[in-house]
Amino acid sequence: MAKEVAIGKRAKISEAQQYMLLSVLGAAVVLGVAISLVIHFIQQISFNTRVIMAEDEAIVSYSNIIKNTGICKSPKGDVYSDDELKKCDPDSIETSEIPGTLRANILENLAASDALNSVPKEASSSCINPETGKNYTYADLNKIYNNASGATELSAASQLIKSCSALRVIPDALPAFRNEEALLASLNKLFIESGWQPESLSPSGSSSTSTLAPGLNTISVSLSVEADTSTTMNVLDNIERSIREFDIERATIEWGSNNTLTLQAQATAYYMDESTVTETTQTLKAEDK
Repeated sequence: MAKEVAIGKRAKISEAQQYMLLSVLGAAVVLGVAISLVIHFIQQISFNTRVIMAEDEAIVSYSNIIKNTGICKSPKGDVYSDDELKKCDPDSIETSEIPGTLRANILENLAASDALNSVPKEASSSCINPETGKNYTYADLNKIYNNASGATELSAASQLIKSCSALRVIPDALPAFRNEEALLASLNKLFIESGWQPESLSPSGSSSTSTLAPGLNTISVSLSVEADTSTTMNVLDNIERSIREFDIERATIEWGSNNTLTLQAQATAYYMDESTVTETTQTLKAEDK
């Protein structure tokens, strides 16, 4: 009888141990799954946070570009809302509404510069104010634009500003890309203004990077003039007064018969590196590995 009782106790103890072991194993499995889910959710939250931060940085950067350039009026908050961007019309914004921006500084300072306005524009009577007989000033062009009514007059006023603005002097003086045909056209115009017609003009095909400033490049120009003294000096004077910068590196002048003067010169013209806009793509990963 005692033996049977002992066997029954051992069976119950063994059964209890099995239940305990299964309970521990079940708890371990549940704990492991819970830990895995927690790690997964933490990674997902971290990744989503990084994406949101990157989006916020892009939005802030985009808003700063718009605000600093002067494309739209300043936003009510730190960044532009979708509604503000939809209502933004750059053509209807006055410079007084965007003070301190790049656009305002260019229009109020450079475009209104007396020095730039004094530079002769292309040979076109449309850029001459009939009332003054001189180039249209920034104030003149603004007055024409403000007084324009209707789509046709506004379009004509906008085209006049684009053609006759003093800002055109800047790209004429230092082009943003290499254009040998435009360079030769500028030289040919100088020659014609000097009363001398070259027999032929052709690009040199030689260019290099200048050490004067970053992004500045040079084009070699060979010049040969054979004319009377007055005409040759006129050519040199017009090159010196040209909007386009020409540096004469070396020159040889010889006197000829019949009061002629022969000029052989090697000059350098300049242009800037072509500017390109590149799209930046950022890839975000759940882990930095």
